[in-house]
Amino acid sequence: MSIGESLADARHQAGLSVTQVSQQTRIRESIIRDIEQDDFTACGGDFYARGHIRSIAGAVGTDPVPLISEYDTEHGPLRPMKAADVFGPAKPIKIRERRSPSLTMIVIVVLLAIIGFSAYHLVTSHGKQSEHAAGTAPTVRPSAHPTPTPTPTPSPKPSATPDDLVVTLAVNPTAVQGCWVLLTKASDGSQIFMGVVPAGTTMTWTERQAVLMTLGNPPGVVLTVNGKKQNTDVPNVLHLSLSLPSRSG
Repeated sequence: MSIGESLADARHQAGLSVTQVSQQTRIRESIIRDIEQDDFTACGGDFYARGHIRSIAGAVGTDPVPLISEYDTEHGPLRPMKAADVFGPAKPIKIRERRSPSLTMIVIVVLLAIIGFSAYHLVTSHGKQSEHAAGTAPTVRPSAHPTPTPTPTPSPKPSATPDDLVVTLAVNPTAVQGCWVLLTKASDGSQIFMGVVPAGTTMTWTERQAVLMTLGNPPGVVLTVNGKKQNTDVPNVLHLSLSLPSRSG
């Protein structure tokens, strides 16, 4: 099975679309489709092709090491890159020259300013004449001690109870890649979380019903359920069914 076929098969097994993989990896959908067809010309070179293979493999929950080795076998080992290849723009940047405002625009702006000043002066003069004719209106002074407006206090978030299911996932800070996680409710299969948890990140979910969890990189994580460590020492994708703690008494 080729590199593209392996990535496409892993994506289908993970239940992900090309759009979802693109959102997780920040790789354009067209490039992902080309890679699944074993076309790496749009990657921009061997360095970026290897990075795209590694990112897509992490998103779909498959091991990128054999895929990178197969790419090296087909295209040769990674060659050192020049600084110009990394930092140089692919296309020349066009800088548009700013044009100074025309004389017509300046005249229009000045005329508008004169008309606005005249209108303001006319309205102000008319208002003063009306005040003298009607008498001096009483001045309303603000209170020296205004009544403070009460600030709403946010209601506290309820903490986990002994009957809740508390799932904590910690990704090893020294892991080469993050861990792809899919968490769904066991009752109806509705999705609670789906995405890649980066290396060095810890996430906790508190649920009041049984859940199903799928891990794409089990060896690189520490998984605890209600404080008990779970066995994640498996080479490939790990599927778990997590139940609520048993009630005592």
